[in-house]
Amino acid sequence: MNLKERVINIFMGKPVDNMVFSPRIYYWYMVNKLYKRFNPSKSHAIPKKYFKKSQLEIHEMLKSSPRYCEETLYLNLLETRFKPEAEIRIKTKRGGKKDEFIKYYFTPLGNLREVSSIGGGLGGHLTEYPIKTIEDIKIMRYILENSEIHFSNENFLKAEKLFGESGVVSTYLGRSPYQKLILEYMGFSRTILFLKRYPQEILDFIHFLSLWDNKMFDEIARSPLQIVNFGENIDANLSSPPYFKKYLVPYYEQRVNQLKKAGKFCHIHMDGSIKNLLPFLSELPFDGYEALTPFPQGDVSLEEIKKAIGEKILLDGIPSILFLSEYSCEQVQKFTLKVLDLFSPRLILGVSDEFPPNGDIKKLEQISKIVQEYGLK
Repeated sequence: MNLKERVINIFMGKPVDNMVFSPRIYYWYMVNKLYKRFNPSKSHAIPKKYFKKSQLEIHEMLKSSPRYCEETLYLNLLETRFKPEAEIRIKTKRGGKKDEFIKYYFTPLGNLREVSSIGGGLGGHLTEYPIKTIEDIKIMRYILENSEIHFSNENFLKAEKLFGESGVVSTYLGRSPYQKLILEYMGFSRTILFLKRYPQEILDFIHFLSLWDNKMFDEIARSPLQIVNFGENIDANLSSPPYFKKYLVPYYEQRVNQLKKAGKFCHIHMDGSIKNLLPFLSELPFDGYEALTPFPQGDVSLEEIKKAIGEKILLDGIPSILFLSEYSCEQVQKFTLKVLDLFSPRLILGVSDEFPPNGDIKKLEQISKIVQEYGLK
């Protein structure tokens, strides 16, 4: 079987001849600028053979499977467009601090501002959220009311051709309404405060965000995608059990069931503290869980994860911290075999949640070899 066939069979619950190794290497690749030539004048822990290679070529070298075309090929499958008549302008400029960027949203109803800090030249986090007052919600609603999400079938076909037999073209969706509030629009503290101070206004906004998602889910349901990820980045410290049960569980049940009726497989990204959310995992409608992070990085053991998800699929499983120099190759080997033994065949092996920029690539090579030999048992 090729890697693409294995991935599909794992989600369908059909037999496979071996497990799939699918590490997300985008962050490591971009921060280390592997698209550039090897510079012998600098000290590199990364072997020369990986420089000037595309991510797809590195996956081929590792006998691993790419997962998201947005990361691997820089092809977005979901595109947001503003209605021209809405007169919405977005301007981004550098801030006063290192790696700081300020984004302005200009609209006829008023303006919003958000500030992000980019760590390591990629990714980053918001240090100032766009919604700061209850009045700002009206501006954000206007922006969203005058924007639409479209699925790019053209980019999908490009990605499918480039992936070939190496993997299944997949994507991750925008966050659920509650997750948007705490991670993108308002921040955790303001969201909780506003839910107490302005409950009806926030609940109305959550309802609006849920309705706005209809377009995205309709597009995904009609698309040729087979596997879809809910890119939630769940952490129990931000989505504690009472909030998880009230704001997230009903949303997941509605949306996953909608996509399942359209023949899609769904999994969710949970990469933070999850111990207090384990009781929910067996009942949620997802086919699998991505990035659940065990000890020594997370707050749960592999055994606890296995007990919680049962026969659902685990995507990843090896904590990214193990790829740092503090941990030996022997420790990585032992951990990898434990994940394989516990979760096979309901497993897409990878890094929880991404291979770090200062990770040792030799450990990925080691895992690849372990997986190849594991299928011969």
